[in-house]
Amino acid sequence: MGRVAVTDGMSPDAISMLEKAGHEVIVEHHDNDRILEGSLSKFDAVIIRSATKLHKNQIKSSVVENGGIKFIGRAGVGIDNIDLDTATKHGIVVCNTPGASTKSVVELTIGHLIASTRHIATGDRKLRKGEWAKKELRGSEIGGKRLGLIGFGRISRGVAKIASAFGMEIHAFDPYVNEDIEGVTLHKTAEELFANCTHISIHCNLTEETRNLVNSDMISLMPGIGLDGTKCGNHIVSCARGGIIDEKAACEALESGMLSSLALDVFDIEPLGDSPLLEQENFHGSPHIAASTHEAQDRIGIEMASLLIEFFQFGKPSYSIN
Repeated sequence: MGRVAVTDGMSPDAISMLEKAGHEVIVEHHDNDRILEGSLSKFDAVIIRSATKLHKNQIKSSVVENGGIKFIGRAGVGIDNIDLDTATKHGIVVCNTPGASTKSVVELTIGHLIASTRHIATGDRKLRKGEWAKKELRGSEIGGKRLGLIGFGRISRGVAKIASAFGMEIHAFDPYVNEDIEGVTLHKTAEELFANCTHISIHCNLTEETRNLVNSDMISLMPGIGLDGTKCGNHIVSCARGGIIDEKAACEALESGMLSSLALDVFDIEPLGDSPLLEQENFHGSPHIAASTHEAQDRIGIEMASLLIEFFQFGKPSYSIN
């Protein structure tokens, strides 16, 4: 029997699945100070989402002689909140659930894209103020425009499929993708992608290489005129990771009109708090909810529970990152 800490919540079905397999599950958040004091060292495994950070010192504090955590489950995709090298050094297996939330993130990305170009959030805010902005809020169609995708993995490809159905021309930049992909123009540099696309969607991990990748220089390259000749402006959406977009530069681009809209589900510092972005009429956001659907959370939980049960039963799961 294993003792499992679930620090950021998990679907009831997944918890039940683990308990039926004979494991003790404790659902309780552990903040940074508690983890550094060794609160996770009393567990065999921990399942986290984005709120819990397991960097080098937190992992070291969670390992004791002949005990401590032996399994870290990231219920979601990104693992930038886990020091993979330190976990591997201490013999800790790390797993995530890369495919379980794909549909949900794809849908929110498309939702933010359409909300931006059709002024849905702005229109709602004006209605609440008693303003009837029918003439003011003339938008543009996404059909007949070029969509540039930074990163071309599962989610990005899902966005490309739906955007294509709307009539968008798909462009992408991903230095790790070399094969020819039907219906997609792959660019050799991010600069080349921005120079060709009026609509950009971010789908890469946050690394030293991608931090502030979207900055004033990149935004200034965007053409503002669609493939169909429409003066549609420039639009950026991100449901990936905070920190990839330089928020200060993007805010200044909104103020100057260089950027027509910005829609973010992720931020450099979360919760967002008092940000100048909130003062920009053409900005709208959501509180990191791309994977927060009933369906995705059920899939994530069941997949993670299955991996953990395999780990306890066989000593290793059928899939792991390290």
